[in-house]
Amino acid sequence: MSRRISGQSFDVEILGTMVHVEKATLSITDNSAVAQSRGIPDGFVDGDVTADVEYELDTKNFNQLGEAARRAGSWRGIEPHDALFYANTGNEELRVEAFGIKLQISDLLDIDGKGGAKKIHKLKGFVTSPDFVRINGVPYLSGDDTRHLIG
Repeated sequence: MSRRISGQSFDVEILGTMVHVEKATLSITDNSAVAQSRGIPDGFVDGDVTADVEYELDTKNFNQLGEAARRAGSWRGIEPHDALFYANTGNEELRVEAFGIKLQISDLLDIDGKGGAKKIHKLKGFVTSPDFVRINGVPYLSGDDTRHLIG
């Protein structure tokens, strides 16, 4: 049996720093839709796209990103960054890149007085670059989608 990719397989680079994430999500919304003529399917139309990320980090890794905020002068002052999600088990490989992510703190504190678990901080962000997302080096958007946007 060969080893398969799991959540433990991923290295995640955020703001140029490799961090351990408790959980990471990258979601794409593509509003392409069916075109209709007289109520009958008749091809499709391209729609707008967005991509959002969410990171769940323990305090140790959250504080690593805090250093980037300190250098920027504030959390909101952090410039959009590119993120890399990479896994390689020797048998399988997956490389997902998201470009121009503007971070926001989502859940800074959620304190449970009982303890028993590491403190988790949630950050979310949205993709702002027309480079958008690449999966194993293949762009999600076509050259036609990004014409006049990417030089």
